[in-house]
Amino acid sequence: MNADQLCGLLAEPSRLRTYSAVVLGATTADEVAGSTGLAQPVVVKALQRLFKGGLVTADGDRLQADESAFKDAVRESRPEWVPLDPDPERDAVLKSFIRDGRLTHFPTFPDKFRIVLEHLVTSFEPGRSYPESEVNEILNRWHPDHAALRRELVDARLLSRTDSIYTRT
Repeated sequence: MNADQLCGLLAEPSRLRTYSAVVLGATTADEVAGSTGLAQPVVVKALQRLFKGGLVTADGDRLQADESAFKDAVRESRPEWVPLDPDPERDAVLKSFIRDGRLTHFPTFPDKFRIVLEHLVTSFEPGRSYPESEVNEILNRWHPDHAALRRELVDARLLSRTDSIYTRT
């Protein structure tokens, strides 16, 4: 079941209350009705949909909630991880600081910061000249402090600057 199906299944208040009651320990339709205040026919209908959707199962006469459905739905919706670098050690560093194509924060260790800068500089074509405004625009896609990134790239000699024109070295 994917996240959309899961949310759809619990979008109806009577099903959500019924499922919640089962999660909290109700083991029969009568217990669900008693703890939720829902009428017995409403509980039975909600349970039928929850059984069909796989969120509730019955072990003999006892109801049980499948709480793993949430983790499974999240795992199913996550895209497969594509390494940011073919070197596993460098990739591990990049995964620590880059989420969804954005730099979350600047590394404090110089070696790690160098790896991040070397990754960011691949946003620039070698040999092509970039005006400062375009460099800012590209770096702003990575992190809002594009000025600091620009300075660091120049200081690391990954970008060169002449008369406000930048070139990847």
